[in-house]
Amino acid sequence: MGAVDLTTHPGHLARRLQQAHHLLWTTVVSEEITSPQFGVLNALVAEPGLDQRTVGERVGLDRSTIAEVVSRLIRRGLLDKVRDPEDGRRFLLRLTDEGTRTHRRLTVRTARMNQIFLAPLSPEEQTQFLSLLRRVSDAAEELRAPAEPVAAP
Repeated sequence: MGAVDLTTHPGHLARRLQQAHHLLWTTVVSEEITSPQFGVLNALVAEPGLDQRTVGERVGLDRSTIAEVVSRLIRRGLLDKVRDPEDGRRFLLRLTDEGTRTHRRLTVRTARMNQIFLAPLSPEEQTQFLSLLRRVSDAAEELRAPAEPVAAP
């Protein structure tokens, strides 16, 4: 059997895309705050006072990853954990003042990064590309935690 054309393999292309994104992120946005960390900050700007599990669901991070990301953000002084007044067993996350400032600063940079990242595409292609990525990402989430067992082909 001969070599396959990897440009027809979505996983190969997704890995290359992720590598390009990582390079742009560290160059344009931040060398200190990662994209997943920014996602957590952003989720808490959109919905202040979420618990860790819910934040992880919002940004697509599994339990162990969200725990590590939250720990790092707390150590950096960007997040606080506060006990839920309605359920003393649960902790809610909130941005510190520094976390809010960091989010604001990085939001401008992420917009610039996205312009660079999507520059090869026309505005219509950008809209279509993002729509298709969302569809595939949403379907992939279902594979990770399906509501119903998925039958093997």
